[in-house]
Amino acid sequence: MLKKWLHDEEGQGMVEYGLIIGLIAIVVIGALALLGPKIEEIFNEVNEEIDNAGAAGA
Repeated sequence: MLKKWLHDEEGQGMVEYGLIIGLIAIVVIGALALLGPKIEEIFNEVNEEIDNAGAAGA
């Protein structure tokens, strides 16, 4: 019975999925850290354009 319990691979698939999800999370966090300032700059430019369009129309 102990040998059967030690060789049980039932949870192996879940562990593999967990490792894949963890790796994907690390890649996404790294990409956001690198691209974050550029994305912020784009949003600030869009916000300024919207503000300018609102001021010009008023």
